[in-house]
Amino acid sequence: MGRIVGRIRALAMALGAPGLFLVAFLDSTFLPLPGATDLLLIIMTTRHKEFVAWYILAAIAGSMAGCLVMHAIGKKGGEALVRKRFTGEKIERAMASLQRHGIIAVLVPSLLPPPAPFKIFVLLAGVVGISAVRFATAIAIGRAIRYVALGYLAIRYGGRASTYVAEHGTTASLALVGVLVAAFAGYVLWSKARSGKTR
Repeated sequence: MGRIVGRIRALAMALGAPGLFLVAFLDSTFLPLPGATDLLLIIMTTRHKEFVAWYILAAIAGSMAGCLVMHAIGKKGGEALVRKRFTGEKIERAMASLQRHGIIAVLVPSLLPPPAPFKIFVLLAGVVGISAVRFATAIAIGRAIRYVALGYLAIRYGGRASTYVAEHGTTASLALVGVLVAAFAGYVLWSKARSGKTR
């Protein structure tokens, strides 16, 4: 498996943006390539800063395409597959989160670096019936924030960006998630208050 992953990474480096799309797509489906998209984005941007926008777009598009495949699988009876791959307690918590919070429960994991759980939310989003459009929007927003941040770090710090991400990436991601959750909670409270006034 390690040899296959190594070959995929080498191919991606040779292809540039299309290779990054491929890695992001595979990583978002059933082939585990934890951290590969992040690392390749940093390396490619460090070597060719002028193409950073293309690399970011390729990573976002590849991740969205792979996630939509998983979403479709979940929608067409993927609950049995999910229960086969993941433990029951995790599934129940993820299902409850998706049913309660909707796309925010997909957006938040899409921002977090590995090994934070993500694919279970992608599959279950299809199972619980979140529409493909809303789902794709959440993935696009989450991945755009993450990959734009990585592109910026690669331009600013060069090869040291991967070390910076390894040391501070989780903390920064959790801080960002905290801001998003607070904003979402504020929006929900504002909506309820507005709804109460209307009545």
